[in-house]
Amino acid sequence: MEDLPEAMMTEILKKITRTSDLNSLSLVSKQLYNIEGNQRGAIRLGSGLCTATESLTSLCARFPNLRKVEINYSGWIPGWIPGHGNQLDSKGLFVFSSHCSSLIDLTLSFCSYIDDSGLGCLSYCKTLVSLRLISAPQITSIGLFLVAVGCTSLSALHLIDCEKIDSIDWLEYLGRNGSLEELVVKNCAGINHHDLLKFGSGWMKLQKFEFDRKRGRYDDALIGDEVYDSSYDAHNMDIYDFCCENLKDLRLAHIKTWPEIGLRVVLGKCKALENLCLEYVHALNDNDMIALSRSCSNLKSISLLLTRQLYSSDVSYCETRTSFTDKSLYALALNCRMLQIVELKFTACAPDWPSDIGFTQQGFLVLIQSCPIRVLVLNTANFFDDEGMKALSSSPHLETLELIVCEAVTDVGMRFIAHTPCLSNLTLRMCNRVTDVGVAELGRAHKLESLVIDYCHAISLQAAQGVAKSVHYSMDRSAALWKKIGFDDDWWMKWSPKFSV
Repeated sequence: MEDLPEAMMTEILKKITRTSDLNSLSLVSKQLYNIEGNQRGAIRLGSGLCTATESLTSLCARFPNLRKVEINYSGWIPGWIPGHGNQLDSKGLFVFSSHCSSLIDLTLSFCSYIDDSGLGCLSYCKTLVSLRLISAPQITSIGLFLVAVGCTSLSALHLIDCEKIDSIDWLEYLGRNGSLEELVVKNCAGINHHDLLKFGSGWMKLQKFEFDRKRGRYDDALIGDEVYDSSYDAHNMDIYDFCCENLKDLRLAHIKTWPEIGLRVVLGKCKALENLCLEYVHALNDNDMIALSRSCSNLKSISLLLTRQLYSSDVSYCETRTSFTDKSLYALALNCRMLQIVELKFTACAPDWPSDIGFTQQGFLVLIQSCPIRVLVLNTANFFDDEGMKALSSSPHLETLELIVCEAVTDVGMRFIAHTPCLSNLTLRMCNRVTDVGVAELGRAHKLESLVIDYCHAISLQAAQGVAKSVHYSMDRSAALWKKIGFDDDWWMKWSPKFSV
Protein backbone atom coordinates (compact mmCIF):
# COMPACT_ATOMS: atom_id res chain seq x y z
CA MET A 1 0.00 0.00 0.00
CA GLU A 2 2.95 2.30 0.59
CA ASP A 3 3.61 2.20 -3.17
CA LEU A 4 0.41 4.15 -3.81
CA PRO A 5 0.73 7.86 -4.52
CA GLU A 6 0.16 10.03 -1.47
CA ALA A 7 -2.73 11.85 -3.13
CA MET A 8 -4.54 8.55 -3.70
CA MET A 9 -3.95 7.39 -0.13
CA THR A 10 -5.31 10.71 1.11
CA GLU A 11 -8.49 10.22 -0.91
CA ILE A 12 -8.89 6.70 0.49
CA LEU A 13 -8.55 7.96 4.04
CA LYS A 14 -11.18 10.64 3.40
CA LYS A 15 -13.71 7.87 2.80
CA ILE A 16 -13.15 6.48 6.30
CA THR A 17 -15.22 8.34 8.89
CA ARG A 18 -14.98 6.23 12.06
CA THR A 19 -12.33 7.51 14.44
CA SER A 20 -11.45 4.01 15.64
CA ASP A 21 -10.77 2.89 12.06
CA LEU A 22 -8.58 5.93 11.41
CA ASN A 23 -6.61 5.26 14.58
CA SER A 24 -6.06 1.66 13.55
CA LEU A 25 -4.94 2.61 10.04
CA SER A 26 -2.44 5.12 11.37
CA LEU A 27 -0.61 2.23 13.05
CA VAL A 28 -0.05 0.37 9.78
CA SER A 29 2.77 2.52 8.47
CA LYS A 30 4.56 5.79 9.11
CA GLN A 31 3.25 7.19 5.85
CA LEU A 32 -0.35 6.47 6.80
CA TYR A 33 0.34 7.87 10.26
CA ASN A 34 1.51 11.18 8.81
CA ILE A 35 -1.23 11.42 6.18
CA GLU A 36 -3.98 10.60 8.66
CA GLY A 37 -2.63 13.12 11.16
CA ASN A 38 -2.43 15.88 8.57
CA GLN A 39 -5.96 15.37 7.30
CA ARG A 40 -7.68 14.94 10.69
CA GLY A 41 -9.91 17.98 10.95
CA ALA A 42 -11.88 17.28 14.14
CA ILE A 43 -11.10 15.85 17.55
CA ARG A 44 -13.02 15.35 20.79
CA LEU A 45 -11.10 15.21 24.06
CA GLY A 46 -12.30 14.36 27.57
CA SER A 47 -11.14 13.40 31.03
CA GLY A 48 -8.34 11.21 29.70
CA LEU A 49 -6.55 14.17 28.15
CA CYS A 50 -2.99 14.53 29.43
CA THR A 51 -2.60 18.19 30.38
CA ALA A 52 1.19 18.36 30.44
CA THR A 53 2.47 21.10 28.12
CA GLU A 54 4.75 18.66 26.28
CA SER A 55 1.87 16.26 25.66
CA LEU A 56 -0.43 19.01 24.40
CA THR A 57 2.29 20.31 22.08
CA SER A 58 2.84 16.78 20.79
CA LEU A 59 -0.90 16.35 20.22
CA CYS A 60 -1.06 19.56 18.19
CA ALA A 61 1.98 18.45 16.17
CA ARG A 62 0.28 15.11 15.52
CA PHE A 63 -2.83 16.86 14.17
CA PRO A 64 -1.59 20.18 12.74
CA ASN A 65 -4.70 20.95 10.69
CA LEU A 66 -7.42 20.64 13.33
CA ARG A 67 -10.37 22.84 12.51
CA LYS A 68 -12.88 21.59 15.08
CA VAL A 69 -12.00 20.81 18.71
CA GLU A 70 -14.31 19.78 21.55
CA ILE A 71 -13.02 19.48 25.10
CA ASN A 72 -15.65 17.92 27.35
CA TYR A 73 -15.20 17.17 31.06
CA SER A 74 -18.78 16.21 31.87
CA GLY A 75 -18.75 13.55 34.58
CA TRP A 76 -15.18 14.45 35.54
CA ILE A 77 -14.35 13.14 39.04
CA PRO A 78 -10.67 13.63 39.93
CA GLY A 79 -9.11 10.76 41.86
CA TRP A 80 -12.25 8.62 41.73
CA ILE A 81 -11.97 7.16 38.27
CA PRO A 82 -8.65 5.92 36.81
CA GLY A 83 -7.41 8.28 34.13
CA HIS A 84 -9.36 11.27 35.45
CA GLY A 85 -6.43 13.57 36.07
CA ASN A 86 -6.23 17.34 36.13
CA GLN A 87 -8.40 19.31 33.76
CA LEU A 88 -7.06 21.38 30.93
CA ASP A 89 -6.30 24.83 32.37
CA SER A 90 -5.67 28.25 30.87
CA LYS A 91 -2.03 27.45 30.07
CA GLY A 92 -3.12 24.33 28.22
CA LEU A 93 -5.68 26.31 26.24
CA PHE A 94 -2.89 28.69 25.25
CA VAL A 95 -1.02 25.72 23.74
CA PHE A 96 -4.05 24.78 21.66
CA SER A 97 -4.77 28.31 20.52
CA SER A 98 -1.16 29.05 19.56
CA HIS A 99 -0.57 25.76 17.71
CA CYS A 100 -3.92 25.17 15.97
CA SER A 101 -3.71 27.88 13.34
CA SER A 102 -6.64 26.43 11.36
CA LEU A 103 -9.07 26.24 14.29
CA ILE A 104 -12.54 27.47 13.35
CA ASP A 105 -14.82 25.64 15.82
CA LEU A 106 -14.18 25.24 19.57
CA THR A 107 -16.42 23.79 22.28
CA LEU A 108 -15.43 23.92 25.96
CA SER A 109 -17.76 21.88 28.20
CA PHE A 110 -17.41 21.73 31.99
CA CYS A 111 -13.90 23.16 31.81
CA SER A 112 -13.77 24.51 35.37
CA TYR A 113 -10.02 25.28 35.30
CA ILE A 114 -10.17 27.74 32.40
CA ASP A 115 -10.52 31.40 33.40
CA ASP A 116 -10.56 34.76 31.60
CA SER A 117 -6.81 34.71 30.93
CA GLY A 118 -7.14 31.37 29.18
CA LEU A 119 -10.14 32.50 27.17
CA GLY A 120 -8.20 35.59 26.16
CA CYS A 121 -5.65 33.31 24.50
CA LEU A 122 -8.26 32.60 21.84
CA SER A 123 -7.46 36.00 20.37
CA TYR A 124 -4.58 34.16 18.66
CA CYS A 125 -7.19 32.14 16.75
CA LYS A 126 -7.90 34.64 14.01
CA THR A 127 -9.84 32.04 12.03
CA LEU A 128 -12.20 31.09 14.92
CA VAL A 129 -15.78 31.15 13.66
CA SER A 130 -17.73 29.24 16.33
CA LEU A 131 -17.28 29.19 20.14
CA ARG A 132 -19.41 27.25 22.62
CA LEU A 133 -18.93 27.66 26.38
CA ILE A 134 -20.92 25.15 28.41
CA SER A 135 -20.78 25.26 32.19
CA ALA A 136 -17.71 27.47 32.41
CA PRO A 137 -17.78 28.64 36.07
CA GLN A 138 -14.72 30.90 35.99
CA ILE A 139 -15.46 32.78 32.79
CA THR A 140 -16.67 36.36 33.24
CA SER A 141 -17.56 39.21 30.93
CA ILE A 142 -13.87 40.22 30.83
CA GLY A 143 -12.90 37.01 29.05
CA LEU A 144 -15.78 37.34 26.62
CA PHE A 145 -14.77 40.89 25.81
CA LEU A 146 -11.24 39.70 24.97
CA VAL A 147 -12.73 37.12 22.60
CA ALA A 148 -15.02 39.72 21.02
CA VAL A 149 -12.08 42.03 20.30
CA GLY A 150 -9.59 39.39 19.19
CA CYS A 151 -11.70 36.91 17.23
CA THR A 152 -12.85 39.13 14.41
CA SER A 153 -14.25 36.22 12.36
CA LEU A 154 -16.54 34.95 15.12
CA SER A 155 -20.03 34.28 13.73
CA ALA A 156 -21.51 31.81 16.27
CA LEU A 157 -21.44 32.15 20.07
CA HIS A 158 -23.14 29.80 22.57
CA LEU A 159 -23.17 30.57 26.31
CA ILE A 160 -24.76 27.85 28.46
CA ASP A 161 -24.70 27.72 32.27
CA CYS A 162 -22.06 30.44 32.56
CA GLU A 163 -22.91 31.86 35.98
CA LYS A 164 -20.35 34.69 36.26
CA ILE A 165 -21.12 36.49 33.02
CA ASP A 166 -23.03 39.64 33.91
CA SER A 167 -22.06 42.97 32.32
CA ILE A 168 -22.74 43.20 28.61
CA ASP A 169 -19.79 45.24 27.31
CA TRP A 170 -18.87 42.25 25.16
CA LEU A 171 -22.38 42.17 23.71
CA GLU A 172 -22.38 45.87 22.85
CA TYR A 173 -18.96 45.49 21.22
CA LEU A 174 -20.09 42.53 19.11
CA GLY A 175 -23.19 44.47 18.13
CA ARG A 176 -21.12 47.39 16.85
CA ASN A 177 -18.07 45.64 15.42
CA GLY A 178 -18.77 41.92 15.28
CA SER A 179 -20.15 39.58 12.66
CA LEU A 180 -22.33 37.29 14.80
CA GLU A 181 -24.94 35.35 12.86
CA GLU A 182 -25.81 32.93 15.66
CA LEU A 183 -26.23 33.79 19.36
CA VAL A 184 -27.43 31.31 22.00
CA VAL A 185 -27.69 32.24 25.70
CA LYS A 186 -29.08 29.66 28.13
CA ASN A 187 -29.22 29.54 31.93
CA CYS A 188 -26.85 32.47 32.47
CA ALA A 189 -28.13 34.13 35.64
CA GLY A 190 -26.36 37.45 35.02
CA ILE A 191 -27.89 38.03 31.59
CA ASN A 192 -31.54 39.02 31.24
CA HIS A 193 -33.59 39.50 28.11
CA HIS A 194 -33.52 43.30 28.41
CA ASP A 195 -29.70 43.22 28.25
CA LEU A 196 -29.83 41.47 24.90
CA LEU A 197 -31.69 44.36 23.30
CA LYS A 198 -28.44 46.33 23.71
CA PHE A 199 -26.98 44.18 20.94
CA GLY A 200 -28.05 47.11 18.76
CA SER A 201 -27.12 46.94 15.08
CA GLY A 202 -25.87 43.38 15.62
CA TRP A 203 -29.49 42.23 15.42
CA MET A 204 -29.47 42.99 11.72
CA LYS A 205 -26.82 40.31 11.10
CA LEU A 206 -28.30 37.59 13.30
CA GLN A 207 -29.83 34.55 11.60
CA LYS A 208 -30.31 32.41 14.72
CA PHE A 209 -31.10 33.59 18.25
CA GLU A 210 -31.98 31.62 21.39
CA PHE A 211 -32.51 32.93 24.89
CA ASP A 212 -33.47 30.69 27.82
CA ARG A 213 -33.69 32.44 31.18
CA LYS A 214 -32.03 30.95 34.24
CA ARG A 215 -34.99 29.71 36.28
CA GLY A 216 -35.81 28.13 39.59
CA ARG A 217 -37.20 24.67 40.19
CA TYR A 218 -40.84 24.17 39.16
CA ASP A 219 -41.12 27.65 37.59
CA ASP A 220 -43.22 26.36 34.70
CA ALA A 221 -45.77 24.55 36.83
CA LEU A 222 -46.70 27.52 39.03
CA ILE A 223 -49.17 30.30 38.28
CA GLY A 224 -47.97 33.65 39.60
CA ASP A 225 -50.21 36.33 41.01
CA GLU A 226 -49.53 38.80 38.16
CA VAL A 227 -52.57 39.62 36.03
CA TYR A 228 -51.61 40.36 32.43
CA ASP A 229 -53.49 42.73 30.15
CA SER A 230 -54.84 40.63 27.27
CA SER A 231 -55.36 43.75 25.12
CA TYR A 232 -51.89 45.28 25.60
CA ASP A 233 -50.04 45.85 22.32
CA ALA A 234 -46.28 46.20 22.74
CA HIS A 235 -45.82 46.49 18.99
CA ASN A 236 -47.51 49.89 18.78
CA MET A 237 -44.70 51.35 20.87
CA ASP A 238 -41.54 52.35 19.04
CA ILE A 239 -39.25 52.06 22.07
CA TYR A 240 -36.53 49.87 20.56
CA ASP A 241 -35.06 51.09 17.30
CA PHE A 242 -33.39 48.04 15.80
CA CYS A 243 -33.95 45.62 12.92
CA CYS A 244 -33.62 41.84 12.78
CA GLU A 245 -34.77 41.26 9.23
CA ASN A 246 -32.33 38.38 8.60
CA LEU A 247 -33.38 36.34 11.63
CA LYS A 248 -34.54 32.87 10.55
CA ASP A 249 -34.52 30.87 13.79
CA LEU A 250 -35.86 32.27 17.06
CA ARG A 251 -36.35 30.56 20.42
CA LEU A 252 -37.43 32.37 23.58
CA ALA A 253 -37.90 30.39 26.79
CA HIS A 254 -38.94 31.08 30.39
CA ILE A 255 -39.03 34.85 29.98
CA LYS A 256 -41.08 37.13 32.20
CA THR A 257 -41.84 40.15 30.02
CA TRP A 258 -44.31 42.03 32.19
CA PRO A 259 -44.46 44.89 33.07
CA GLU A 260 -41.52 45.72 30.79
CA ILE A 261 -41.59 44.86 27.11
CA GLY A 262 -38.16 43.33 26.51
CA LEU A 263 -37.67 40.71 23.83
CA ARG A 264 -41.37 40.41 22.99
CA VAL A 265 -40.94 43.26 20.47
CA VAL A 266 -38.64 41.02 18.41
CA LEU A 267 -41.73 39.05 17.35
CA GLY A 268 -42.92 41.91 15.16
CA LYS A 269 -39.58 42.69 13.54
CA CYS A 270 -38.20 39.47 11.99
CA LYS A 271 -39.43 39.38 8.40
CA ALA A 272 -37.31 36.40 7.32
CA LEU A 273 -38.31 34.16 10.26
CA GLU A 274 -38.77 30.49 9.36
CA ASN A 275 -38.65 28.68 12.72
CA LEU A 276 -40.19 29.94 15.97
CA CYS A 277 -40.21 28.36 19.42
CA LEU A 278 -41.86 30.04 22.42
CA GLU A 279 -41.55 28.14 25.70
CA TYR A 280 -43.36 29.47 28.75
CA VAL A 281 -42.96 33.14 27.88
CA HIS A 282 -45.07 35.13 30.32
CA ALA A 283 -47.40 38.03 29.41
CA LEU A 284 -47.62 37.38 25.66
CA ASN A 285 -51.05 37.84 24.12
CA ASP A 286 -52.81 37.70 20.76
CA ASN A 287 -51.37 41.06 19.68
CA ASP A 288 -47.87 39.57 19.81
CA MET A 289 -48.84 36.66 17.57
CA ILE A 290 -50.78 38.92 15.19
CA ALA A 291 -47.74 41.20 14.84
CA LEU A 292 -45.54 38.18 14.18
CA SER A 293 -47.88 36.71 11.56
CA ARG A 294 -48.01 39.99 9.66
CA SER A 295 -44.22 40.17 9.49
CA CYS A 296 -43.34 36.51 8.98
CA SER A 297 -44.98 35.22 5.82
CA ASN A 298 -42.07 32.75 5.43
CA LEU A 299 -42.77 31.00 8.75
CA LYS A 300 -42.42 27.22 8.29
CA SER A 301 -42.27 25.86 11.84
CA ILE A 302 -43.89 26.98 15.10
CA SER A 303 -43.56 25.40 18.53
CA LEU A 304 -45.64 26.79 21.41
CA LEU A 305 -45.13 25.44 24.93
CA LEU A 306 -47.75 27.17 27.07
CA THR A 307 -48.91 27.17 30.65
CA ARG A 308 -51.82 28.84 32.43
CA GLN A 309 -51.58 32.52 33.31
CA LEU A 310 -53.93 35.20 34.63
CA TYR A 311 -55.36 37.50 31.94
CA SER A 312 -57.77 40.40 32.05
CA SER A 313 -58.81 43.29 29.80
CA ASP A 314 -61.43 44.41 32.31
CA VAL A 315 -60.87 45.08 35.99
CA SER A 316 -64.12 43.27 36.80
CA TYR A 317 -63.15 39.96 35.18
CA CYS A 318 -60.03 37.78 35.27
CA GLU A 319 -59.53 34.43 33.53
CA THR A 320 -56.95 31.69 33.89
CA ARG A 321 -55.80 30.35 30.54
CA THR A 322 -52.82 29.95 28.22
CA SER A 323 -51.37 32.97 26.44
CA PHE A 324 -53.04 32.88 23.04
CA THR A 325 -56.61 32.42 21.78
CA ASP A 326 -58.16 31.55 18.44
CA LYS A 327 -57.36 35.07 17.24
CA SER A 328 -53.72 34.00 17.05
CA LEU A 329 -54.59 30.85 15.12
CA TYR A 330 -56.70 32.84 12.65
CA ALA A 331 -53.84 35.31 12.14
CA LEU A 332 -51.38 32.49 11.44
CA ALA A 333 -53.84 30.81 9.07
CA LEU A 334 -54.34 34.05 7.16
CA ASN A 335 -50.75 35.26 6.91
CA CYS A 336 -48.42 32.24 7.27
CA ARG A 337 -49.40 30.03 4.36
CA MET A 338 -46.04 28.22 4.27
CA LEU A 339 -46.41 26.76 7.77
CA GLN A 340 -45.47 23.06 7.71
CA ILE A 341 -44.55 22.04 11.28
CA VAL A 342 -46.77 22.76 14.31
CA GLU A 343 -46.11 21.70 17.91
CA LEU A 344 -48.53 22.66 20.69
CA LYS A 345 -47.80 21.67 24.27
CA PHE A 346 -49.89 22.72 27.27
CA THR A 347 -48.75 22.42 30.89
CA ALA A 348 -50.96 22.36 34.01
CA CYS A 349 -54.16 22.30 31.91
CA ALA A 350 -56.74 19.85 33.26
CA PRO A 351 -58.68 17.63 30.80
CA ASP A 352 -62.00 18.53 32.44
CA TRP A 353 -61.33 22.27 32.16
CA PRO A 354 -61.21 23.10 28.41
CA SER A 355 -61.15 26.82 29.22
CA ASP A 356 -57.60 26.39 30.59
CA ILE A 357 -56.44 26.43 26.98
CA GLY A 358 -57.10 29.59 24.97
CA PHE A 359 -57.42 27.61 21.72
CA THR A 360 -60.56 25.80 20.63
CA GLN A 361 -60.82 22.92 18.22
CA GLN A 362 -62.59 25.17 15.72
CA GLY A 363 -59.75 27.68 15.64
CA PHE A 364 -57.14 24.93 15.52
CA LEU A 365 -58.78 23.29 12.50
CA VAL A 366 -58.88 26.61 10.64
CA LEU A 367 -55.07 26.70 10.94
CA ILE A 368 -54.67 23.06 9.88
CA GLN A 369 -56.93 23.47 6.86
CA SER A 370 -55.26 26.71 5.72
CA CYS A 371 -51.61 25.63 5.80
CA PRO A 372 -49.67 22.69 4.26
CA ILE A 373 -48.98 21.03 7.63
CA ARG A 374 -46.63 18.03 7.30
CA VAL A 375 -45.75 17.48 10.98
CA LEU A 376 -48.18 17.94 13.88
CA VAL A 377 -47.44 17.38 17.58
CA LEU A 378 -50.20 17.81 20.18
CA ASN A 379 -49.27 17.49 23.85
CA THR A 380 -52.04 17.57 26.46
CA ALA A 381 -54.41 19.27 24.01
CA ASN A 382 -57.68 18.84 25.89
CA PHE A 383 -59.68 20.61 23.17
CA PHE A 384 -58.83 17.97 20.56
CA ASP A 385 -61.09 14.93 20.09
CA ASP A 386 -62.32 12.44 17.47
CA GLU A 387 -64.05 15.19 15.47
CA GLY A 388 -60.66 16.83 15.20
CA MET A 389 -59.17 13.54 14.01
CA LYS A 390 -61.89 13.35 11.37
CA ALA A 391 -60.96 16.79 10.09
CA LEU A 392 -57.25 15.88 10.16
CA SER A 393 -57.91 12.82 8.01
CA SER A 394 -58.56 15.06 5.01
CA SER A 395 -55.26 16.92 5.37
CA PRO A 396 -53.47 16.35 2.05
CA HIS A 397 -49.94 17.03 3.35
CA LEU A 398 -49.89 15.51 6.85
CA GLU A 399 -47.06 12.95 7.11
CA THR A 400 -46.24 12.80 10.83
CA LEU A 401 -48.68 12.95 13.75
CA GLU A 402 -47.70 12.76 17.42
CA LEU A 403 -50.38 12.67 20.13
CA ILE A 404 -49.30 12.93 23.76
CA VAL A 405 -51.81 12.69 26.62
CA CYS A 406 -54.71 13.48 24.28
CA GLU A 407 -57.41 11.91 26.43
CA ALA A 408 -60.38 12.75 24.18
CA VAL A 409 -59.01 10.73 21.24
CA THR A 410 -60.48 7.21 21.00
CA ASP A 411 -60.64 4.27 18.61
CA VAL A 412 -63.09 6.27 16.49
CA GLY A 413 -60.37 8.83 15.88
CA MET A 414 -57.97 6.06 14.83
CA ARG A 415 -60.48 4.87 12.25
CA PHE A 416 -60.59 8.40 10.79
CA ILE A 417 -56.85 9.07 10.82
CA ALA A 418 -56.09 5.72 9.16
CA HIS A 419 -57.37 7.20 5.90
CA THR A 420 -55.19 10.32 5.90
CA PRO A 421 -53.67 10.42 2.38
CA CYS A 422 -49.96 10.89 3.22
CA LEU A 423 -49.72 9.88 6.89
CA SER A 424 -46.73 7.56 7.37
CA ASN A 425 -45.52 8.20 10.96
CA LEU A 426 -47.75 8.01 14.03
CA THR A 427 -46.80 8.32 17.69
CA LEU A 428 -49.15 7.70 20.63
CA ARG A 429 -47.95 8.47 24.16
CA MET A 430 -50.24 7.98 27.15
CA CYS A 431 -53.37 8.07 24.99
CA ASN A 432 -55.33 5.73 27.23
CA ARG A 433 -58.65 5.70 25.37
CA VAL A 434 -57.10 4.15 22.27
CA THR A 435 -57.31 0.35 22.39
CA ASP A 436 -56.37 -2.65 20.28
CA VAL A 437 -59.51 -1.99 18.21
CA GLY A 438 -58.19 1.39 17.11
CA VAL A 439 -54.75 0.00 16.32
CA ALA A 440 -56.39 -2.69 14.17
CA GLU A 441 -57.98 0.11 12.11
CA LEU A 442 -54.51 1.48 11.44
CA GLY A 443 -53.28 -1.95 10.39
CA ARG A 444 -56.07 -2.43 7.86
CA ALA A 445 -55.06 0.79 6.08
CA HIS A 446 -51.50 -0.55 5.42
CA LYS A 447 -50.07 2.99 5.19
CA LEU A 448 -47.81 3.49 8.17
CA GLU A 449 -44.04 3.38 7.86
CA SER A 450 -43.52 3.77 11.61
CA LEU A 451 -45.67 3.44 14.73
CA VAL A 452 -44.53 4.44 18.23
CA ILE A 453 -46.62 3.48 21.27
CA ASP A 454 -45.45 4.58 24.72
CA TYR A 455 -47.46 3.67 27.79
CA CYS A 456 -50.90 3.43 26.23
CA HIS A 457 -52.19 0.85 28.69
CA ALA A 458 -55.17 -0.25 26.55
CA ILE A 459 -52.93 -1.24 23.62
CA SER A 460 -51.17 -4.59 23.68
CA LEU A 461 -47.89 -5.51 22.04
CA GLN A 462 -49.64 -8.21 20.02
CA ALA A 463 -52.03 -5.67 18.50
CA ALA A 464 -49.23 -3.27 17.58
CA GLN A 465 -47.05 -5.85 15.84
CA GLY A 466 -47.25 -5.70 12.07
CA VAL A 467 -49.26 -2.48 11.95
CA ALA A 468 -46.31 -0.57 10.44
CA LYS A 469 -42.99 -1.42 8.85
CA SER A 470 -41.29 -0.17 12.02
CA VAL A 471 -42.96 -0.54 15.42
CA HIS A 472 -41.69 0.72 18.77
CA TYR A 473 -43.72 -0.41 21.79
CA SER A 474 -42.98 0.44 25.41
CA MET A 475 -44.78 0.29 28.72
CA ASP A 476 -41.85 1.88 30.56
CA ARG A 477 -43.02 4.69 32.85
CA SER A 478 -39.56 5.83 33.89
CA ALA A 479 -38.06 9.31 33.75
CA ALA A 480 -37.19 8.72 30.08
CA LEU A 481 -40.89 8.63 29.18
CA TRP A 482 -41.63 11.84 31.05
CA LYS A 483 -38.80 13.54 29.19
CA LYS A 484 -40.33 12.42 25.90
CA ILE A 485 -43.62 13.91 27.01
CA GLY A 486 -41.80 17.12 27.77
CA PHE A 487 -41.04 17.24 31.50
CA ASP A 488 -37.52 17.87 32.76
CA ASP A 489 -35.54 16.26 35.58
CA ASP A 490 -36.82 18.70 38.20
CA TRP A 491 -40.44 17.88 37.40
CA TRP A 492 -39.70 14.15 37.51
CA MET A 493 -37.96 14.35 40.89
CA LYS A 494 -40.91 16.20 42.39
CA TRP A 495 -43.79 14.16 41.02
CA SER A 496 -42.45 10.64 40.34
CA PRO A 497 -43.66 9.23 43.71
CA LYS A 498 -47.23 10.11 42.75
CA PHE A 499 -46.93 8.20 39.46
CA SER A 500 -45.28 5.07 40.80
CA VAL A 501 -46.86 1.76 39.86
